[in-house]
Amino acid sequence: MDRWIGKTAIVTGAASGIGQAITCALLRYGVNVAAIDIVQEKLHELIAKKEQQGFPGILEIIRCDVTSEEQLDRTFEEIETKMKGVDIMVNNAGCCKYSRVIDSEWKSFQLILNTNVTSYAACMNKVVHSMRNRNVEGHIFNVNSVLGHYFLPKNEGDIDSAVDYNLYPASKHATVALTHTVRREIANIKPYIRITSISPGIVKTNIAAQSEKMRNIFKKIPFIQPEDIADAVIYALGTRQEVQITELTIQHTGEFP
Repeated sequence: MDRWIGKTAIVTGAASGIGQAITCALLRYGVNVAAIDIVQEKLHELIAKKEQQGFPGILEIIRCDVTSEEQLDRTFEEIETKMKGVDIMVNNAGCCKYSRVIDSEWKSFQLILNTNVTSYAACMNKVVHSMRNRNVEGHIFNVNSVLGHYFLPKNEGDIDSAVDYNLYPASKHATVALTHTVRREIANIKPYIRITSISPGIVKTNIAAQSEKMRNIFKKIPFIQPEDIADAVIYALGTRQEVQITELTIQHTGEFP
């Protein structure tokens, strides 16, 4: 990890859950982080945590709605100016609606796809340009999901069989395919850029906090912690430049399948 000390990372959805854990892990290893999230208050909690833990990396917090092209453009311009380019990109921002597609509306479809897919594509587009312009080693991480590889059986474990995931599985299938697509594009131009897909199983985060059906899910089924995903990011970053970890699936022992 020594070669990443003083380099710059962007983490989306950085204020809580997996994003917060990844941000703290990078700061701990001396990486400077631009932490992006739509929730300003939670970003300020990150500052307090950094100061309390004494992480050596520099932290910049930026409130940004990743579904807004204007806000995303402004955010990247700010990062390029303040932090002189991006070396590590962690696409982590995510959105899920726990309802059936047939009961939902256009606004929900747009929010899920723009958060989970379009923002990933836009951020990769921007950071690849930043990395190539400076001719530096870069690493992109897309936090996908096991639901991007298969569908849960309807009555899996103790999960309420009435719970549905709307376009979330479709969006995660899309980001898995998107990751492979960009990896091939990068391979064709042969820069020093690696790209890793991380597909977690059930992780204890607040993504289900707004759903009455899902609020108590972590009392019913086994789960892993956000720090387990952060460990995977550090592992992949720490491998030799010639080694690309293309896919990591991380689940609780015994989690189906």
